[in-house]
Amino acid sequence: MKRLLRTLILLLVRLLGAPGTRSAAKSRNKTFSTNPRMLLLRPDHLGDLVLTTPIFDALKQNAPNAHITMMVGPWSSEIVARHPGIDRLLACPFPGFLRTLQKALAPYILLFSVAKQLRRGHYDLAINLRPDFWWGAALLYLARIPCRIGYALEPGKPFLTHAEHLQQPEHATISSLRLASAALQASGYPPLAEPYTPERYPLQFIPTPAEQQWVTDRLAQKGIIVGAGLAPALYKPTSIVVIHPGTGAAVKLWRTRGWAICADTLTESLTTAAPVRIILTGSKNEQPMLEEIARGMQSPAVLVTDATVGQLAALLGRALLVLSVDSGPLHLAVAQGTPTVQLFGPTDPHIFGPWGIHERHIVLASRQRCPTCPAIPCGRLDFSPQELADHPCVRLITEQQVLEAVDKLAPLLHRDADTGQKTT
Repeated sequence: MKRLLRTLILLLVRLLGAPGTRSAAKSRNKTFSTNPRMLLLRPDHLGDLVLTTPIFDALKQNAPNAHITMMVGPWSSEIVARHPGIDRLLACPFPGFLRTLQKALAPYILLFSVAKQLRRGHYDLAINLRPDFWWGAALLYLARIPCRIGYALEPGKPFLTHAEHLQQPEHATISSLRLASAALQASGYPPLAEPYTPERYPLQFIPTPAEQQWVTDRLAQKGIIVGAGLAPALYKPTSIVVIHPGTGAAVKLWRTRGWAICADTLTESLTTAAPVRIILTGSKNEQPMLEEIARGMQSPAVLVTDATVGQLAALLGRALLVLSVDSGPLHLAVAQGTPTVQLFGPTDPHIFGPWGIHERHIVLASRQRCPTCPAIPCGRLDFSPQELADHPCVRLITEQQVLEAVDKLAPLLHRDADTGQKTT
């Protein structure tokens, strides 16, 4: 019933929107703007937005006269708000990303309402950055934007003027860069230089001086001074290892006991010039999980659950190493140049893994398929609490695998600790 309703409404969208889009296309063909107005659409949460940041600089550098607007969900606006490549930021409570139940017609009522608002922006071109986001493609169509770029996936494909073939599996950042390159060409600019690599198109999220100071003050309260030459005589410099055990989907979680064992082992085995302290990070809702990990540790842990996104990024930037399951903060850590060990299961690291220098990041992807899943990775995250016991792919990663990954990074960690510098 739900699928039939969507099919009928999308047919109505095509019929109602056709006259306006034809008129917009004719007006664009008559006069090509030397200062194109571009709209970028990305409904996702923190991690996916961080993975999108390389296209902001790429578009601005290759189309310096373009005015670039980004529409995101309010849950991820902080990633974009500070980026110098974005001229204007719009927020939209995209349906399907609220993580709450909605009435059946609510997504379509919102669709027509937001499209009406976007028409006032008189955009020349728009990019639907999430490959399978049909709602976004329909929005750009109803907004009468002449040039609409995205990936050729149904049911959104008919609403696009430029439908690109999605190569799978392909890293999410590369997929975004391909769309950005197509947008540049559609606007009369040269395409982006290839190959698409993290060195050429790095992630960007820069903490502010105030956010850096917050970290300094917070660590100092715990007697932790990070960085040679910064410690008063009372304290000795310390190396910090951050463990971020939480994530948006319960099926991606590891074992709290595993984190505790690894934390204790690392405080003894990471023999840098400065002693190692463990910091556990997460949201307020994840505090019980952090406290459970801390209770299982022999070494003392510092818990941080009140940091903003910018403060968390600044903290991750001070870390010698970050360990986590697949989560948004991992990508923040990569953006700061901090080495990471990442635990993956149902999500595909070829698509959502680290976008950074290969030698600085190790992914441990579970190889054990869950009994009812067709493959590993399966890509499914919406398991009910009753189903989780039958989907232990991430939990089957062993402590030994995690510690062996850290051992592989050890020479790099010692070099970072000795020089006080990171290669991003």
